[in-house]
Amino acid sequence: MRLVTYESGQGPRPGLLDEGGVLDLSGDFADIHDLIATAAGSGLPASLREGPRLPLAGVTLLAPIRPRKNVFAIGRNYIEHVREIRGVTAVEPPPHPIVFTKPPTAVIGPGQAIDTSNDPSSTTDYEGELGVVIGPGGRLIDPSRAMGHVFGYTIVNDVTARALQRGHGQWLMGKGPDTFCPMGPCILTADEVDDVTTLEVVTDVNGEVRQRGSLADLIFDIPTLIATLSSVMTLEPGDVIATGTPSGVGAGFDPPRFLQAGDVVTVTVEPIGVLTNPVI
Repeated sequence: MRLVTYESGQGPRPGLLDEGGVLDLSGDFADIHDLIATAAGSGLPASLREGPRLPLAGVTLLAPIRPRKNVFAIGRNYIEHVREIRGVTAVEPPPHPIVFTKPPTAVIGPGQAIDTSNDPSSTTDYEGELGVVIGPGGRLIDPSRAMGHVFGYTIVNDVTARALQRGHGQWLMGKGPDTFCPMGPCILTADEVDDVTTLEVVTDVNGEVRQRGSLADLIFDIPTLIATLSSVMTLEPGDVIATGTPSGVGAGFDPPRFLQAGDVVTVTVEPIGVLTNPVI
């Protein structure tokens, strides 16, 4: 299933996206958080796909979920990205996952604008990533059963103000500006993905492919990330983990190729879909 949050003049509502349009699920669930919590508990009803559809052209897709706490994000989780950032060819991978967060106020949906005025350093960069949405929560989750805690997958663009990221000694200021976490267009439920390591993240700017990376190349895989986070904190239904970005970010070019007003950034992860955002 492809689950969305949409707007059609009556406020944000949960929905199911298919070839027939968007099925309104607000009669059964208050929001996507409610749906995920229900699925994590008693499961979703078999009748979920029934009912009339709204034409896709008549709705606005929002971020599929606005997390109730910060998005968990993983830095330097592809070895080629580590090399391009450090400017060297021989480099050891980090010994443990590098974890930072992005506040819910950074989250925007497909088609909404990345606002570079929120970055006074003018070093706004893109980072296409796979997002993991937690279903059943837990603490001290063993890697061998971690995938059973995955509700589904979405696309995240971990937009970054590079100078702020470097200058503050930690990453929140550079990763957390408003509009710097595009997400969407949907949550693809985990049962639709046989092997997540076969997925590929592709990012283009104005039609030029800048990033292409396979989930098979993660330094720390999804079970490791879930186990690491849950070793010190309780993961809850609806938490989002951005798994890291492959090489090809703007900061990796010489000279750097940062985002400018008028650019359009597209991140594709099939079969999830396409996340496109203009830059202002």
